[in-house]
Order: sequence, then C-alpha cells, then structure tokens
Amino acid sequence: MIDRPLKLGTRASPLALAQAHLVRSALLVAHGWDETRVEIVPMTASGDRILDRPLAEVGGKALWTKELDRALMDGSVDFAVHSMKDVETIRPAELSIVAMLPRADVRDRLIGAANIADLPQGARIGTSSPRRAAQLQRLRPDLQIVLFRGNVATRLAKLEAGEADATLLAAAGLDRLNMPDIGTPINPTEMLPAPAQGAIGIECLSDNAPIRDLLAAINHADTFACVMAERAFLAGLRADCHSPVAAQARIENGTLVLRGEILTENGSEHQAAEGTDPAALAAELLGRASSALRAIFG
Repeated sequence: MIDRPLKLGTRASPLALAQAHLVRSALLVAHGWDETRVEIVPMTASGDRILDRPLAEVGGKALWTKELDRALMDGSVDFAVHSMKDVETIRPAELSIVAMLPRADVRDRLIGAANIADLPQGARIGTSSPRRAAQLQRLRPDLQIVLFRGNVATRLAKLEAGEADATLLAAAGLDRLNMPDIGTPINPTEMLPAPAQGAIGIECLSDNAPIRDLLAAINHADTFACVMAERAFLAGLRADCHSPVAAQARIENGTLVLRGEILTENGSEHQAAEGTDPAALAAELLGRASSALRAIFG
C-alpha cells in the first residue's frame, strides 16, 4: 500500500487537464479514495510551445511525451496520462502503457460546413494531420490544406479569424471540453479515424509493480486490446508522423477485427482492408501499394 498522495503527470493544455481529471476521478472511485490521494502535476509539452511548423518537422510525437517521460523516469510523477493517438509507436522500454479508460467517440467532426460535399470548390481546410489532409483530398482533390496547430481553442479562433474555411477536430476532445454541439460528426466509413483516436492511456515505469496494480483497476480491457492492435498495425507499417494512416479496431463476437488504411500525401492512392492480425494487415496493404505509397512508410 502506498501511503502518500500519488502524482499524476499531464500536459498543461485544457484538453489534457480534462483527461487527467477523468483518470483521477476513475482512480478515486475504483479505490474508494478521497480527493487528496491523487495530485495532478501539469507540465508544458514542447508540442504545445511550437505551433508554427508541422509536428513531423520538429520532433514528431515525442514532443507530446518527452517532458512526461522525463518526469516518470526521475520520479517527479508516479504515472502520466496521454491521448493515445499522440503517443509515438515505439516507447522506451523503461515505460509501459498499463491502462486505458473506456474509449470515447472515435469520429472526427467537420467545423465550417454541414458535410464534406458541401465545402465550396477550392475551400481551405485547416489541419496539421497528414491523415486528415490525405483523406480529404482523396474525397475532394480541389481542397487546399492550410497548417493549423494548437489546442482546440486556438484552432477554433483561427477558423473564426478566417485563416481557413473549415477544420476537423476529434469528437472525443470536443466532448471532453464540453463542446458536444460543435461541428458535424463524420462517419468512419467516410473518413476512418486515426489509430488510437478517442482513447486515454495511463503510463508508468515498467518495473513499478505497486503502481501498475493500482492502475489495473481502471483499465478497460476492450479499449486496451483495440488500441494496442491499432498501435501494432502502425508498428507493422513502420509509420511515423509523416505517414497518412488510419485504423479502427472493434470486438465482434469476442474476436478483434481491425480496419486499416494507408494513403499517399495527397490521397491520390489509398489501400484499405480488414483483418484480425495487425502485422499481417500492414503487410497486406504494403504489398498492394505502389512504390510511391510504400516509400511513405518505413
């Protein structure tokens, strides 16, 4: 039994803090603790400071995790909360994702038009996501992509200021920020989500058995299985921040089924399929792809 308050590390953005409070609340309920047992420790991630360049140009997804990783390794925090879609596929061996909360809405929401078909000819779409850019241009090659980085409020302000005609945001993030009525959800059959979208993960030191045991009480097994399958698919592709890739796993009658999609940057080529083995699905899509599409992956 750990007889001191536990320290939960998180990014300091409004969405990250909202997610940290969800994790804290789940732990308090699961263990019957009072509010003093878990202390939230916010820290500013490099990815929240660098907003004028695409993530892939300045360090990739590690910009969301390195400050939290350092805090875990030096003992400043006992565990850390992540948006799983922002966690790089290969993690340090000293750290382990050990629990996930039940997954929220996996869809994207379109803000600025009722649907993709209704966007004006040549409309400017604000996004920093290679996946969203490729999927949109596959559906509408006339669309122009404008770099949008920053938290939800920053992106909405840029849209309001006329820097783009529309943007896409994750439904889960908007819901967690109490913005359920903003934007129109896009069916995953039209735009397959990012791997791990909508999932909150909790990470700790791999060899910290007492913390692992405490976190196991809030792990949602189906979410964990699906998200880890999506991450295994990314690993099989050797995908990085430059790679337009989408994936969504689901449990059907006790069997995990994974749908994956890979695209060229402008969406001119895409390959999609379903399977039960993430590595085999990745190999199948790469095997079908042209040399230009394969070159985007490792």
